[in-house]
Amino acid sequence: MNSGPRVLVVGAGPAGASLALLLARSGVAVTLVEASSSPARQFRGEALMPSGLEALAAMGLSHLLAAVPHRHLQGWRFVVNGRELFHAHEPLSGDPQRPCTLVNQPALLEALLGQAQSCPSFVLERGQPVSDLLWSQGRVAGVRLRNGRHLEAELVVACDGRASLLRQKAGLVLVEGVNSIDLLWFQLACPSPSPLQGSFTTLVGPEGVFSAFDSAGGGVQLGWLLNKGERVPACSPDDWIERMAPLSPPELAAWLRQWRAGLGEPSRLAVQVGLAERWWAPGLLLLGDAAHPMSPVRAQGINMALRDAWVASARLLPLLQPLLRPAPAPQQPQHGAPGAKTTAITGLDAALAAIEAERRPEITTLQALQAAEAARGEQLRRQSWLRSGLALAAPLVGPAIAAHWSHQQQPLRQGLSVLPALPGSP
Repeated sequence: MNSGPRVLVVGAGPAGASLALLLARSGVAVTLVEASSSPARQFRGEALMPSGLEALAAMGLSHLLAAVPHRHLQGWRFVVNGRELFHAHEPLSGDPQRPCTLVNQPALLEALLGQAQSCPSFVLERGQPVSDLLWSQGRVAGVRLRNGRHLEAELVVACDGRASLLRQKAGLVLVEGVNSIDLLWFQLACPSPSPLQGSFTTLVGPEGVFSAFDSAGGGVQLGWLLNKGERVPACSPDDWIERMAPLSPPELAAWLRQWRAGLGEPSRLAVQVGLAERWWAPGLLLLGDAAHPMSPVRAQGINMALRDAWVASARLLPLLQPLLRPAPAPQQPQHGAPGAKTTAITGLDAALAAIEAERRPEITTLQALQAAEAARGEQLRRQSWLRSGLALAAPLVGPAIAAHWSHQQQPLRQGLSVLPALPGSP
């Protein structure tokens, strides 16, 4: 039986599932607690940027993509007042040969959990909501489940999302960023191929803004932009199609009307952007959306979560793995000398601070870039004269705008930090 330190990971999203797998694969005793019985939910981002694909490759998990529904994105298309402004093809100029890849996220999470469950030191507690933290001598020592059970651990990793209960229970403050939008997400059941040509298409016009893409799991996903806090209009599926069609080029408008019966009811995504003032407390680490809720602009959430998990595993394993080895023959105890567990805990808290210090600069920079891109989109949405001018001049200015936009995307696609090496990684 594993007698080393136990790590408790709360939340089986991209950060939690991948970190639990990385630790368990190295022999660390890991319990992964997930409130829901299934990773499926109304909305999960699908876009793996080169930065996220790099993290999966570093984990030795790129092969999982072949086993789950996925597709390579063909490009990024922008339409203004029903006229194509530009179409930038994947992979963008300056990228390594890693085109943005759409993946069915629930299926990917199940694949990660399947890998973890093959590790003897891994335990999955599914359908078990957490209600509180456990404390001992000023440090987090585990969690209390809603059913009253206590799970103890030397380290708790909170990957429980943007509304993180564990962040709140630990008194770690989330500083919210400026955000002026919410999103409505629709699923459109329809045959492939669609007129979207495999590209993520953003459409802007006097009626509003929406995006559309061919989903990795089949059909089309559509996102309609709302002002922050705006009430959802009482629209039927036919009404929504008639709001989207005028923003679309003629062939897409006709296709949307043809398949209107496949449009499901919308799900509201209340967009939240923020950064925890501190990502750790003694015995507790925040990762993913629990530490830094990301804007949906350019799909950074899953990518930053995977990179968080990789960095955390690289910094934690050198501390945890030596504690898995058989203990040396007992020596004469010395009065007042710290035990191995005390020494490990001291080093553990220092590692938590180091993980935050390593990850924070990339997150803060990318959040600023997301905000800048959102501001440019907001300007286009609100200024009719700008839309009209761009639509009229699209054949002349489109190529130059595409080249400039593609260059601006590089940090959001590649990330900004070099991923560390993982001891003993495959």
